[in-house]
Amino acid sequence: MALQIRRVVTGHDANGKARVAIDEIVSNVISRRPGQDSVVVWASDQLPADVSTFHDISSEVEKSTVPGGSVFRICRYEPGVAPRNHRTESIDYAVVISGEIDMELDDGEKVHLKAGDVVVQRGTVHNWTNNGDVPCVVAFVLVSAKLPCGLENIG
Repeated sequence: MALQIRRVVTGHDANGKARVAIDEIVSNVISRRPGQDSVVVWASDQLPADVSTFHDISSEVEKSTVPGGSVFRICRYEPGVAPRNHRTESIDYAVVISGEIDMELDDGEKVHLKAGDVVVQRGTVHNWTNNGDVPCVVAFVLVSAKLPCGLENIG
């Protein structure tokens, strides 16, 4: 079952008053591996983000992060999801919305997470696996960051 995420995005009218600019079910759902799908809800290509203009690049994001920007992504992991070790050039804020998931680091350390748990991922190699029997949904905000010298993006 693909993600069904409603996004509501605000903006300003010609008089500077707040308004709803987008209210829709997102359609840019992708899969990077069997048993996982994700959708970019919003992304910016600069920090700080410029909210004086309306610039929606969410459907253009092809990689995990946007250099010099930010990405808000929702991911759904099925039980038995295929592994995908990766590192991104970002600091990632993750919130488990539903289900349970294991985060595995490159040294083999595993952390079991459940709904309500949060992770701050600081450019480390990691993998998400769902060893349970129900899907897990995680919300991620990825903010562009510099990796320590000698580390490379493998995302």
